[in-house]
Amino acid sequence: MVRRIDINADLGEGYDTDAAILDIVSSANIACGFHAGDAATMRSVCRVAAEKNVAVGAHPSFDDLGNFGRTVIRMSSGELESLIAYQIGLLQEAAGESGVRLAHVKPHGALYNVASVEEDYALAIARAIRAVDPGLIYVGFAGSLMRAAADKTGLAFAAEAFPDRPYTDDGQLVERTSPLSVITNPEDVAQRVTRMVESGEVVSVSGKVIRLDFDTLCVHGDEPTAVMVGRAVRRAVEDAGAEVAPLGAVLADKPSDDGTARVSA
Repeated sequence: MVRRIDINADLGEGYDTDAAILDIVSSANIACGFHAGDAATMRSVCRVAAEKNVAVGAHPSFDDLGNFGRTVIRMSSGELESLIAYQIGLLQEAAGESGVRLAHVKPHGALYNVASVEEDYALAIARAIRAVDPGLIYVGFAGSLMRAAADKTGLAFAAEAFPDRPYTDDGQLVERTSPLSVITNPEDVAQRVTRMVESGEVVSVSGKVIRLDFDTLCVHGDEPTAVMVGRAVRRAVEDAGAEVAPLGAVLADKPSDDGTARVSA
């Protein structure tokens, strides 16, 4: 059976490349207004995604418009759960107006990073997702605590890898504060994708080989080279013999621990 891989991008964040990127990806994570975006943008991106048969998901964050969601904000689990559920609901409404059903939720920025390593944050996001719609897929960093949180709450989980972000030796991403935090050369990114797909590996900044088990590859839409890099990622996935497909189809191919499909295609 041909392997299916999702390609996702964070959209609705104020860049003019959204339409072009929607020609490349199979899933769109749409900003919910708390780090970027607004109601009109949410509806607009949902409409274009629907026209291009791209799956739509919520991209919630801390309440941090001033720093693009990259500030860690400490709050109780209950407060975070309410914040995330509210943002998912906002996008759910915008998607519904475009005749689209939400497929997944992927946290943004600092929230994503904290939830990767702190169980209470990961679980609060999971509970918020489940409260809104238990059929939504929780998207998070491969090998992180978000996977454990999804398992504990009965949510399907999609493991994410980053072809355009360098990895440290411990399998984490280089901090965005580093000037070398994003790889912008399409050829370099394509080589990384080929190795990820064919061998399940990525090489860290110091040359260490790291094993990866992933369902989706992220393309960053907030870089000037985003479209070129995105096209390189898609071409490399397909040249490696895989099929680009939305998360529902990808997870339907992967059985859970009891042997059943994790989601229905």
